[in-house]
Amino acid sequence: MTDRLSAPFVFEQFVNAPRELVYAAFTEAEHLSHWMRPPGMVMTQCGVDAREGGSFHYALRAEAMPLAPVMWGKWTFRELKAPERIVAVVQFSDAAGGVTRHPMAAQWPLYTLSTTTLVQESEGTRIHLEWRALNAEQIEEAVFNSSHAGMTVGWSSSMQLLASYLGKIQAA
Repeated sequence: MTDRLSAPFVFEQFVNAPRELVYAAFTEAEHLSHWMRPPGMVMTQCGVDAREGGSFHYALRAEAMPLAPVMWGKWTFRELKAPERIVAVVQFSDAAGGVTRHPMAAQWPLYTLSTTTLVQESEGTRIHLEWRALNAEQIEEAVFNSSHAGMTVGWSSSMQLLASYLGKIQAA
């Protein structure tokens, strides 16, 4: 079966860090737990099995609301080509790793496909992210496609956290 993919959401960011470190930041729990979240959220659970067929399973909650329910997510790695490419199926999840709907957008696609390409440049790494609805219904594709502006805001914030985190660990 061939995947049916929507139009891509594309995001690029340059970070002042070597490609190998940026790849590790995307594939190792010790790094992901420091930056992979929207502003105002904290990662409360983080497990990574960085191999093709393995997963990154995590839980987020509002930082200012310690008793608020957590929101689970999961990436299932389709391709890991260190240090240059990561392809993962991304979904909202439950604590056991099962597929769930987006907790705030019932018509969000059950699955999306994320392709992250890391390109070494003279002073750091260019991160190129493409994210698409995967095998989605027409309404799900429309919701995904109409969310690109918000996704840009979210990824911009996460990339600021990543750049700050990479700067701290390189200075240590």
